[in-house]
Parts: sequence; C-alpha cells; structure tokens
Amino acid sequence: MFDYSARPDLLKDRVILVTGAGRGIGSAAARTYAAHGATVLLLGKSEDNLARTYDAIEGAGHPQPVVIPFDLESAPPHQYNELAAMIEKEFGKLDGLLHNASIIGPRTPLEQLSGENFMRVMQVNVNAMFMLTSTLLPLLKLSADASVVFTSSSVGRKGRAYWGAYAVSKFATEGLMQVMADEIDGITAIRANSVNPGGTRTDMRAQAYPGEDPQTRPTPEAIMPVYLYLMGPDSQGINGQAFDAQ
Repeated sequence: MFDYSARPDLLKDRVILVTGAGRGIGSAAARTYAAHGATVLLLGKSEDNLARTYDAIEGAGHPQPVVIPFDLESAPPHQYNELAAMIEKEFGKLDGLLHNASIIGPRTPLEQLSGENFMRVMQVNVNAMFMLTSTLLPLLKLSADASVVFTSSSVGRKGRAYWGAYAVSKFATEGLMQVMADEIDGITAIRANSVNPGGTRTDMRAQAYPGEDPQTRPTPEAIMPVYLYLMGPDSQGINGQAFDAQ
C-alpha cells in the first residue's frame, strides 16, 4: 500500500467534489475526506447511494456534505455551468476534485465491441470528466492550494486484450491529466495527478472478474492513503505524476 499517514485535520476548511461518491472507492474517499475535515460535495447518479454516503458522514459528526444528483452520461453542458454557479454561490471556491466515476463497459474483443457501447464508456469516463474539469477550473483557481485527482487503471498505462473502451478511456484519462498538469505548472496553485487504485473490493471489480474471491482484494478504505496525500497540502508541488494506490 502507498505509505502515508495523514494528520486528523489535514483537509480542514477545504471543499472537495467527489464523483461517483455513492459507493465503492468514491464513497470511501468522500467519507475519508470528511473525516479529515473537508466539506465534501457528493456527486453521482443514484440519489439512494449518495444518501447512504451522506448519512455515514453526518452520523460520524463530520462537516455536513452536499448531495449533487448528476448523470454524467446524459447531462447537457448547461448543467455543468449550473453546478459551477451553485458551488461558487455556496462556497466561493473549490479546493479539490476527485474524478472517480467510471463505467467498465463490455469486456470483449474490439471486433465485437459496438460503437454504441464504446461511445457510452467514453462519454462517462472521458467527455464528462473533461466537462467537469474545464467548467470547474475557474473555481479551483480561487483556491490557495487546489488538487485534481484523476482515476486511472493499469490498463490505461499498458493496454491489454479485451479491455476495449475502458482501457482506451483510461489512456485518455492519463493524457488529460498530463496536458492539464503541463498547462498549470508554475502558473496556478493547482496540481493534477492520477491514481491507479489497483484491484479493489468493489462492484466494478466483481463485474470484471466474476469468478474472483473478493476477500483476496483490499477494501476501498484500505487504499485511501494515496487519495489523502494527493488531496492534502503535503503533496504541494507534485504535479503530472501517475501514482499507484497499492
């Protein structure tokens, strides 16, 4: 595991948006950020899942989070603008953005991958990620120490057969991170990096490997050290790097 121990108040007074915050790694990250003092904006498609994360944070006595129902597959451009306007009105800035939401799509040979399935994966994993990043960038620039964390994958760093659209989308994720990091380097207080979570006990992992015993994989909570490190002030000056959570 990534070796890092965060102080309890690491993220005090920070406002952090987490996509896919309703379950899995996104929910674990949101709860972990809140436990270290952040006000977390919980963005996701399922209001029921977001509500469970909200209840866990509130029940633990952490800063009150905000639930943001948002469908990354179908949201038109004006909804991104409305989201940015809401965050600016309520908080005046954004200190962190964790791009966690993804879909895996069919694991099939490219020859058998339909254009519809390919474009759906790219819409959620790449297009929506770009829209969020570009729309929220002005709010991130208002922070004295902002961090954008992109979620990658081992198949986004070296392609493997049958990972199709998902692998392509994660290569695009790494590319977007690198382009952004180079553009902001030395110009703003923002940094951008990527994290490969590795095999983790999530629904997506079960979908990709249905025959695997999930108990052989770490829980999302176990891989949080790298997420805390990159979102907190201890990673100031770290920009354009690809990290592994385990």
